[in-house]
Amino acid sequence: MKIAVTGKGGVGKTTFTAMLCNSLEKEGIKVLAVDADPDANLAATLGFPEDRHPTPVSELKDLIAERTGAQPGTWGGIFKLNPKVDDIPDKYCLRRGSLSLLVMGTVEKGGSGCVCPESAFIKALISHMVFQGDQHLIMDMEAGLEHLGRGTTRMMDALVVVVRPDAKSSSTARRIIPLWEDLGNKKILFVGNEARTPADVEYLKKELKDHPLLGVIPESEKIRNSGRENMTPFEDERVNEVIKEIRARLEQELAGN
Repeated sequence: MKIAVTGKGGVGKTTFTAMLCNSLEKEGIKVLAVDADPDANLAATLGFPEDRHPTPVSELKDLIAERTGAQPGTWGGIFKLNPKVDDIPDKYCLRRGSLSLLVMGTVEKGGSGCVCPESAFIKALISHMVFQGDQHLIMDMEAGLEHLGRGTTRMMDALVVVVRPDAKSSSTARRIIPLWEDLGNKKILFVGNEARTPADVEYLKKELKDHPLLGVIPESEKIRNSGRENMTPFEDERVNEVIKEIRARLEQELAGN
């Protein structure tokens, strides 16, 4: 399973990513969680203490300069587009049991479609991780649409879009579809989140009627409280069961890819 998770800001994509990783971790299944959101919160959501949060890859300036042959932050120069990256996960991942976490960090942008040493390094790293066959890869992408234009998710098995039952969230989800298809990717899947009533579930089914809806996560007071108290969102067993069902459907969808 090699998936990227996205959606409009505030829909709960990081929480869903963490819960999916936790579902695999509890069964001892190897999973690499990648925080590719510039506003990195996946380490905290997974329950890693703040003093153990890994250094973002994009901040490894000297290493990026050494591997690409150019200083980070420069544009228009000559540098390697396929730098050595195969040792990065082993050196810079944070580990707990069968779970590994890598934080990508922020690449300063110099304009639409720019290519810089940091972006080349990160794209090469993502490509390397995708083709490692011994573990699941789950990437928490930045919110919105812009990251799709950079092509960093091009090689993933599927894009999973988290959607709340409201018009703005579903509108963003629908706009993601053609952008993903333009990258040559076919598999796009949806997960509903924070449904309060059966009407919310029906709304999501109607809005996404032409695309696979893996499941709908109910609104949870325990998860909401965990966010306020900076705790992990894994204590609601009802939600954990829904996550297991979503994971099973996700695996079925990917098996039929």
